[in-house]
Formats: sequence, C-alpha cells, structure tokens
Amino acid sequence: MAAYEWLIGTRYLRSAQRRGFVSFVAAMSGIGLMLGVAVLIVVLSVMNGFERELRARILSVTSHATLMGLEGALPDWRGARAAALQTPGVRAAVPYIEAQSMLANGPRVVGSAIRGIDPAEEKRTAGLANRIIEGRLEALEAGAYRIILGSALADELGVKPGDTVVVIAPEGTATPDGLMPRMRRFTVAGLFESGMYEFDRGLALVHIADAARLYRLGEQVSGVRLELDDAFRAPTLVRDLALKLGGGFFVSDWTRNHANFFRSIELTKSLMFVILLMIVGVAAFNIVATLVMIVKEKQADIAILRTLGAGPRNILATFAVQGTLIGLVGTLAGAALGVLISLNVEQLVRGLERMTGMEFLDAKVYFMSDLPAFVEWQDVLQVCGVAFLLCALATLYPAWRASRTAPAEALRHD
Repeated sequence: MAAYEWLIGTRYLRSAQRRGFVSFVAAMSGIGLMLGVAVLIVVLSVMNGFERELRARILSVTSHATLMGLEGALPDWRGARAAALQTPGVRAAVPYIEAQSMLANGPRVVGSAIRGIDPAEEKRTAGLANRIIEGRLEALEAGAYRIILGSALADELGVKPGDTVVVIAPEGTATPDGLMPRMRRFTVAGLFESGMYEFDRGLALVHIADAARLYRLGEQVSGVRLELDDAFRAPTLVRDLALKLGGGFFVSDWTRNHANFFRSIELTKSLMFVILLMIVGVAAFNIVATLVMIVKEKQADIAILRTLGAGPRNILATFAVQGTLIGLVGTLAGAALGVLISLNVEQLVRGLERMTGMEFLDAKVYFMSDLPAFVEWQDVLQVCGVAFLLCALATLYPAWRASRTAPAEALRHD
C-alpha cells in the first residue's frame, strides 16, 4: 500500500474543523465493537468454566465408569475387579453398593441414595475421600453403623456429627404384624461437600459391610467403580472390559450418566455465540455509516486525488484503511477487555453480591454457587477473527462508493 493512501486514510479519522462529529461516530463504532467482542468472550469463557467445573465436580463424586450385574448385583465382583486392574489405563477399581433409602430424624424424613464403600479402597481414588469437611472417612468401620452425610442433606435433616439418623431400606421384612420396612439407626460420623447440590443433598456414605447387611446382599455388591488415567476413554474402555470378561454386564460411564448436562451446555454455548455475534455485527456495520459520512464529506478531496492520478484502487484502499483500523483497534481492545473480565469474573460477581445483597447463583438451581470462567484461546481467536471479518466486509461498500466517484461530477459545484 502506498504511503499516501495510509497517510490520507488515517488523517480522515482524526478530528479537524467541521469533522468532529464524524470522528465521534467513528470512536463510538470502535467502542461498540469493543464491548460486543468483550461480552462475547466473557460469556464463552463462563460457559467453558462452568463445563470444566461441572465435569470436575461430577467426577469427584461419581466414577469414570462402572461395571454392574444385569440382575442388580454383581456376584463375582472380585474376578471383575482383578481383570479391571490388569487393563491398561485403569488406575483403580473399587467395589461399591448403592441403593435408595429414606433417612429419618424425628419428624424429618428425606429420600437419599446410600453408597456402601470400603474406606481403604476409596482413598485410592480421587473421589469423595478428598471432600470430607468434618470427620474422617476411616470412621466408617464394619459393624459400627456409622454414616457420612452430604452437607445439604445434613442441614435438611437437622443433624450434625455425633447425632443419629434412621436409615429405612425400601425392601420390607415379613413379620406377624405384616410387612415392615427394614430400618437401622446410624451415627453421623462426618460430612462431605462436593460443591454440587444434587450430590450434597442426595447421597450418604456407609461402610460396604453395613450396606450389605442392610440390603441383604451377602457377599455380592452393586458393581465395581473404575477410575481411569484418561476419563474421556471411559465409554470404550469399560465396554471392551465387559466384552473381555465374556459379557453379561451392565456398563455405564460418566458421559452417559450426565449426557444431558453437557449437551445443554454445548447447545447454550452455540446459541449464545450466535446471539451475541449479532451485537458484534451491529457494531461492525456502524462502520458503514461512519465511512459513508466521510465519503460524502470528502467528495472534493476524492476528485482532486483522481485528477492528480490516483486510480479507483488507490481511493478504495484509502477508505478501506479507515474501516480496517476501526475494526482492528475495536477487536483487539475488546479481546483484552474480555480476557481481563473473564480472569476476574468470580471476584466481580462476589463484589456485586455484597453490594446488592442478592445471591445471583443459587446452588439449588445452578448446581454450584460460584461462577468459574476459563479462557480458551481458540474461542478468543475465533471471536476476534469473525469480528474483524465483519468489519472488513462492512468497509467494502463505502470504499467502493468512494472509488466510483467521478471527478467532474464532484467538482461541478466547487
């Protein structure tokens, strides 16, 4: 690009005499583009952070994959566990018992899942063993009938460590007085907090031997939970393991159990990108109005340039410089602002909550009470690329109009 095209193009963007309003409109176009890009980056970063945090919290409570029996119990679980541990990529394989129950404390009765675990085996996994906030996992001893509750579940029952709750199994026992539900009193030995209300409200831990007695499973267990080196290999690895054992198993993994969560997040992210991109588009096409005003005002200048030998391409480049600069500066400023807000969004939300006295994120609705954000540079580059492309497209029409200006027609009244 010739030096005079760059010089004239940048000169037209600066305020001079009667052109203050045009420069103001150009500045507003750049600011609008900056805000649109920043908002889009912040929203995508929050969606990314929400997805990562949700996945991490789900995997801290549930297993990467599970191997279960077709009839509701896994008789030969020791053989399945041994085969799983010999499979490359399997870090740990622990037996468990899981069933529904009712927990009662006086008049308060709450439905919950009971998970029977072996504390020694559970500590080898990166699960709830690291989420105990009161008490110790080792307090769960066979025959002691102790229980560790989720924090929200304990609040709803109105109990704390040292209190007792009655666990009511859904299966009944035949007595002379009729069918009676099986009940057992457990002592609350501790609390855990996973950060997800769904699990903190609906899960309790007991020793696997106590769960087997309560649900009359004998030596059987519900299944074997697997922890893998790569959680994303869970669907194929657990299926191959079941086939290796000869079939006859019910297999599941975290991607299947919580597929709706991640599908909804991806769908929301795509929709938000399209909707917020319209804001960027409006800001980008404001450049059209700015350049049209500049072209209209500079008809005489264009005519003089043409008479001095500037061709249509030179005129087009002169005005394309202006739209490109507005788009480039607005896009880069928006990217910097968006990344800065994304890195501090959680602190900003906490500050707004303290100022307004409102809770923006209710854990009962959003499954978590904080607002994580994670900046994916691929998203930043994608947003910046699309925004700059829209600005470049918006620049073409006014620049083309300027290049089509006839010198004699423009100078007729001068």
